[in-house]
Amino acid sequence: MAYRNGTYVAFDGEGEQNPTKGDLRYLGVLRAWQENDNIDFNYVDSHKKTYQVRDTSSEATLKARLRERMANSKNMLVVVSPDTNYDRGLLNWEVETAINDFNLPVIVAYTGYGKIRSVDKDMLDRMPKSIYNEYTKCSGKLCHVAFTKDEVKKAIAKYSVVGNIYPASNVETI
Repeated sequence: MAYRNGTYVAFDGEGEQNPTKGDLRYLGVLRAWQENDNIDFNYVDSHKKTYQVRDTSSEATLKARLRERMANSKNMLVVVSPDTNYDRGLLNWEVETAINDFNLPVIVAYTGYGKIRSVDKDMLDRMPKSIYNEYTKCSGKLCHVAFTKDEVKKAIAKYSVVGNIYPASNVETI
């Protein structure tokens, strides 16, 4: 059995390999918060728990590695920006696999917000298909937060498959 202490971060890669473009840059923001001694932010990055996958890897190899990372995760953080596509790439597969196969609570972090009180039309329009489908099912596996250091930090600390701590409802905010 894997030690499930990591946070699996997912985002729409938008086909970008440049870490300053697309939603990939938000993974860089998380890692910068983590590495800055003057910022109180700490999380275990599930992507650093396994070997890196090359862009030339087969889809089967990539998915196997991502499943291994999910197996070592206590939760999933999905970054959603205005650029996030409804149905592109592996993001929907990642969310569906995390929920259905690994029972992970999913923290949906929206860029451009300071605080979230409820899910609004803009957030609904930004949601990738897998998040939208889960939201409409009212499954209780989603938590919606602003992509801010404090909101993300609280959600990562609060929601975990370890101990079965899930959001009380699909619109719970921190």
